[in-house]
Amino acid sequence: MADFSEIIWNADGGAIERESFRRIEAETPPELRRRFTAEQWHVARRLVHTGADFGILRELEFSRDAVCAGLAALRRGALIYSDSNMIKAGLSVPKLRRFHPDYSRESILCPVADAAVAEYAAEHGITRALAAVELHRERLEGAVFLCGNAPLALAGMVRLCVEAGIRPALIVGMPVGFVNVVESKKLLELVATPWIRLNGRRGGSPFAVATLHGIMENAWE
Repeated sequence: MADFSEIIWNADGGAIERESFRRIEAETPPELRRRFTAEQWHVARRLVHTGADFGILRELEFSRDAVCAGLAALRRGALIYSDSNMIKAGLSVPKLRRFHPDYSRESILCPVADAAVAEYAAEHGITRALAAVELHRERLEGAVFLCGNAPLALAGMVRLCVEAGIRPALIVGMPVGFVNVVESKKLLELVATPWIRLNGRRGGSPFAVATLHGIMENAWE
């Protein structure tokens, strides 16, 4: 029977996180750990920490130089585009400012709830997530594109890359769900833009946030 003695009471948040990472390192099967470079592992273990699920390691995939591309973009203060307000709220602005002082919560672009986006979506018979991407195509050049919710946002971004020649600095493709999810992630193979994706149906805004935080950790550890 469980009791209160099994709880670690005298630990702050930092200590708990360090112990979590220690356990992740210890419990990760060697064959899964070998799938990742040292730079990629910072992202991979952060995603395991977010979902408490080692199965994520089998589905996580990086294009070449994706982590380096993300770090370079943050250092130059690249626009961060998010497909959900949960991503915008979850990103650590203090961490972002360690890369560039101009970052703020307001500078993270998430226009999905804008009136103009809703009007465009209704006019064209598409989702607001896709409409938001199409309406802001000019701002996506050189941006960090984070998708953790809407697969049509990811598919729309890839279509802009292929058909309009727009090239973000990095695409994080981690939408969650059952419709268009697997298909939108596979579309990333069509682009030269660096990308990170979580294959299959799993994903979500917390994973997109964790990916960017994991990228940033490469600069500190």
